[in-house]
Amino acid sequence: MANTKPRLSFWQIVNMNFGFFGIQYSFGLQQSNMSPIYKYLGADEASLPYLWLAGPMTGLIVQPIIGAMSDKTISRYGRRTPYFLIGAILCSISLFFMPFSSALWMAASLLWILDAANNITMEPYRAFVSDKLDASQHSIGFLTQSAFTGLGQTLSYLTPTLLVLIGMNKDAVNAKNIPYITVTAFIIGAIFSITSILWTVRTTREIPLTEDELDRIRRQPSGWAHTFREIGEAIRDMPLTMKQLALVKLFQWYAMFCYWQYIVLSISTTFFNTTDNTSAGFREAGLINGQVGGFYNFVAFLGAFALVPFTKRFGPKIMHSICLTLAGIGMLFIPSIHDKLTLLIPMIGIGFAWASMMGTPYIMLAGSIPPERTGVYMGIFNMFIVIPMMIQIFTLPLYYESWLHGNPENVIRLAGALLLCAAVAVLFVKTIRRSGD
Repeated sequence: MANTKPRLSFWQIVNMNFGFFGIQYSFGLQQSNMSPIYKYLGADEASLPYLWLAGPMTGLIVQPIIGAMSDKTISRYGRRTPYFLIGAILCSISLFFMPFSSALWMAASLLWILDAANNITMEPYRAFVSDKLDASQHSIGFLTQSAFTGLGQTLSYLTPTLLVLIGMNKDAVNAKNIPYITVTAFIIGAIFSITSILWTVRTTREIPLTEDELDRIRRQPSGWAHTFREIGEAIRDMPLTMKQLALVKLFQWYAMFCYWQYIVLSISTTFFNTTDNTSAGFREAGLINGQVGGFYNFVAFLGAFALVPFTKRFGPKIMHSICLTLAGIGMLFIPSIHDKLTLLIPMIGIGFAWASMMGTPYIMLAGSIPPERTGVYMGIFNMFIVIPMMIQIFTLPLYYESWLHGNPENVIRLAGALLLCAAVAVLFVKTIRRSGD
């Protein structure tokens, strides 16, 4: 990369981040539909976390490796772009076949492929933004990614409701009780996944590497052994800011996995007093979750831009703490709400927190890592997302019946409490503030 990076216009930054729309539409489909799909295919409530193992496990394995590899990739398309394209193709194929799953093993297997594909794309994409932008534009760059996260997930959550509004029957199901509106949403997601990445690739080229940078990459040892050694060395040399953010992310991602896995069941229990996957109430709970989830993601879309001036003025950790606090309080109150309109109130806080989660920690991180190791550190940073998810997967089933009384509403309350812990922990993070950031 050139030492002096050109300052990009707002619309150039938008084009650069547009691929995030398809990636996050895919994630939104997972968050809002995988637990219901698993229930339709016969899963029991206590085992649901185990069936979500694909995401954190593939993230733990794939992202640090892909991040390290992308730092050293030399191709006619650049360092990061080849990974965008490979990941998007695999993602589209998995999304297309997911709603046609005939058994739990098939849906779980496709989720492994889908998450691996998204992970192949994700960290090179974050490194791509860091590569392209000067430190003075990191805030707008990463928060624009957050905005596309909100927009993509808003549409993915709302797609089933929109399909009902244009005439599809919400109670029409296939042989496995999976609603046809869900099937259609996944097919739409398969299209968005590849086309949005292609738009970014077409409109935004990577900054060419200098001869010195190319020479440095060529002189580095190749092979898997060196890649793993590089990851180990990066972990050993991890900046203090990154270590302190690990605790924050432990609380916030354990909480969000609890929320995504059990929010449909919580709404179904609160509103319809059932978690029977064959009931009309359970299907209606899925639609309600799509509507309120779409709302909080739309708040995230708008909130990402709204956070930019406040983040510049008050600093990223203060703003992240405020957003997490709003979300935590909101989640604590969700199980006591019995109508859809009131349910939108806590979603405002969750929306701002979601916008902040997808951008603010990366602002704090970008200033503390060496540019030549951006890819590997972005990949390692993702471990602080997936390890909490894996801890949640293997611990929640152990106390779901005993401590939480087998009640999905209590899982949502637990998520709220953990977000409040994260809000406190982030205040103790020591950040490096760079000029203009």
